[in-house]
Amino acid sequence: MTKHAELVFAGGPVYSADPERRRVVQAVGARGQPATAVAVAGGRIAAVGDLAETEIGDLIDSRTEVVDLSGRALLPGFQDAHVHPAFAGVTMIECNLIGTATLDEALGRIAAYARQHPDRAWITGSGWRMEWFAGGTPDRHALDAVTEGRPAYLTNRDGHGAWANTRAAQMAGLDARTPDPSDGRIEREPDGTPQGTLHEGAANLVGRLVPALTVEERLAGLLLAQRHLHARGITAWQDAIVGEYLGHQDPLPVYLAAVASGTLTARVKGALWWDRARGDEQLSDLLTRRESAADKVASAGTEVGPARFLADTVKIMQDGVAENFTAGMLEPYLDHVGCHSRGSGLSYVDPEALAGYVTQLDACGFQVHFHAIGDRAVREALDAIAMARASAVRRGGSRRDNRPHIAHLQVVHPDDVPRFAALNVTATMQGLWAAHEPQMDELTIPFLGAERSERQYVFGELLRSGARLAAGSDWAVSSANPLRAIHVAVNRSLPGASGPEAAPFLPAQRLDLAEALAAYTIGSAYVNHLDDETGAIDRGKLADLVVLDRDPFAHPAADIASTGVAATYVQGRQVYLSTF
Repeated sequence: MTKHAELVFAGGPVYSADPERRRVVQAVGARGQPATAVAVAGGRIAAVGDLAETEIGDLIDSRTEVVDLSGRALLPGFQDAHVHPAFAGVTMIECNLIGTATLDEALGRIAAYARQHPDRAWITGSGWRMEWFAGGTPDRHALDAVTEGRPAYLTNRDGHGAWANTRAAQMAGLDARTPDPSDGRIEREPDGTPQGTLHEGAANLVGRLVPALTVEERLAGLLLAQRHLHARGITAWQDAIVGEYLGHQDPLPVYLAAVASGTLTARVKGALWWDRARGDEQLSDLLTRRESAADKVASAGTEVGPARFLADTVKIMQDGVAENFTAGMLEPYLDHVGCHSRGSGLSYVDPEALAGYVTQLDACGFQVHFHAIGDRAVREALDAIAMARASAVRRGGSRRDNRPHIAHLQVVHPDDVPRFAALNVTATMQGLWAAHEPQMDELTIPFLGAERSERQYVFGELLRSGARLAAGSDWAVSSANPLRAIHVAVNRSLPGASGPEAAPFLPAQRLDLAEALAAYTIGSAYVNHLDDETGAIDRGKLADLVVLDRDPFAHPAADIASTGVAATYVQGRQVYLSTF
């Protein structure tokens, strides 16, 4: 029996998941009253209630740290179901364009980086935005002017393309005769010369030449990213690409180094990258990577609760993005005059082969994590999952608890909405994207057309159909702050937006605050197979918690994004503290 609590939170509302795990509600104590206190012992929640209850009071002694919430809210720690912290961390120590507002600001930052790092053979980094450029495509000449003759390669903030200067293109041997790869496109000048933008797989033509960073450098980046996420209340995440991608190195050795050194304080699921240039012959490699990672994590030592890192998910990117016309659509894109002349996007994995691959992955116990932006790609992913389910039944087995999920879901055909609940597929939303902003209004809606544009980010419709929602940021593509994403999911507009951008984007698809918070807590915990241990504030669960600087339910929905994180705890250990 627990003798004392190491930690007690008291004096503020305590929120947890409702019994259906679809909403966040105020927890109740043993007397049936709204909870205002939580006791933590041995890294787990020992009691939920209030200080007046004998059970919690009896756990407090001279060794107990009592945290006065002073009206602030205590919630389960946020979990990000689709994020790229290993890559984001490298960006933070390279030429970091994240947060720059204009092209001039970005060029200034690139020029300053070049001056400050004369020893770097390449200028590398990430974070440029498509809306800075006509047609969303930067040219090599602007980059030439600020990179002092050195090769430069900077990936887009969305990870679906790269900006290369003339020197980098020359080193890669790119010219007017270079063919487009099957999974990408080289943007070209009128005579066929590469213009400087490399879409999707074409980025690898230059990215493969980028000098490798050491494991130590990349570990420093990962730990910087971890601090960034903890400061936003995030206690667990799923890294959506654990493999080599667009010139980025495989982060698996970095995660294992963090586990071995005891510096990985978050709980992490690694989604092993499905190489779209290969077929099912890579399955044995994936199995080896999963088992090797599990062995190394186990050898690092035992701990309470689930392992800090497991690589038991496989990420399949089925299409690209709508802004460069590579998202897979059921109908072709429109051009500037409304004609269907731009094709219907890409399917990176042949849909028939995809179904076979997913069936094999499911049989091997892998969770499958899909990237699907367009309605055709979403359907292809659902079809593949349905075949895997049917195959398991035909073999006489029961439905496996592998918990497939599909991320992004920008456009979903109405016929496919009810299939998420029917197949028990989690919809992993990026709430921050469901708003009017230049990329949406200038580079997406005109080329989707009115009818398809009305089917974007249908969070409300998915939830009403019975689907389970999880949430992710896709950071460094967009802000890692869950409260900003929740703000948009509830308001369907960006914080501080003005003019036409302030108008709610498809307001019928709003979530309420309790639903959005559930997606970022118990919903993502379910995706990460952590819901038995985390995602709610219940007796016996791990004390992975976030203290907000206010009770968000006590303020207008328009103020959600201004809510801050006061402190973050993993297993009762403080991993972030603001001015409390």
